[in-house]
Amino acid sequence: MRLAAERFRPENVDSTDHEAMKRMQTAIAEAAIFDDASAITPESIRRGETLVAGIDQSFPGDRAVSAVVVLRGAEVIARASAVKPQSMPYVPGLLAFREGPPILAALESLDVEPDLLVFDGSGRIHYREAGIATHAGVCFDIPSIGITKNLLCGRPTAPIDELAVGEAVPIEADDSMCSPNGTVVGYAYQSRQYPNSNRINPIYVSPGHRLSAETALEFVKACGGEYKLPRPIRLADRYADELESAA
Repeated sequence: MRLAAERFRPENVDSTDHEAMKRMQTAIAEAAIFDDASAITPESIRRGETLVAGIDQSFPGDRAVSAVVVLRGAEVIARASAVKPQSMPYVPGLLAFREGPPILAALESLDVEPDLLVFDGSGRIHYREAGIATHAGVCFDIPSIGITKNLLCGRPTAPIDELAVGEAVPIEADDSMCSPNGTVVGYAYQSRQYPNSNRINPIYVSPGHRLSAETALEFVKACGGEYKLPRPIRLADRYADELESAA
């Protein structure tokens, strides 16, 4: 796979300089495209014409492990991983600088080039519109999506505690974000409802790069899977667990 853009590599910033990290994120958000700028469609994902990479991380001890699984339809065609020392503690909004180095290394080691990157992490739903999905998407100039289980910022436009399976509610920018108030930056999406459970617990989907919020949601639906998280992330999560067990 191509190398990431040198300008935005997270390891180029001092791990103690949070203000420099924020400045880089502002530049990344300015470079990001939050509109549809690719030939991918939900149908091309379902038909196996789009190579979709799921990316997840684990943190055994003092290391960060990144796992990438590339799918063509339901078929796994490539896997890659990378391990790096943890360069900094968890800081809300700056997770890309903790997870970014092994993620970029794992993606760069792939022997195929994905058409779409799907991250267990934020995209545009981020204080400076520059979560890990945006950061890496811009670095590689590949369409990307961020998916989280918790809402970092922004506000749902309607209650999300009674969502039916398949239902989605827009997430708008709030005062904690640099996006103009009212901008739709993603969606709360109830992907699954488990039997004998009354708990409504959506995932939060946002575009990372070269996608609108609406299209990012449709792509997540097209990725499918039997669990709450879409299949590419679920498989990457399983791979990350394997790597952690073997470490």
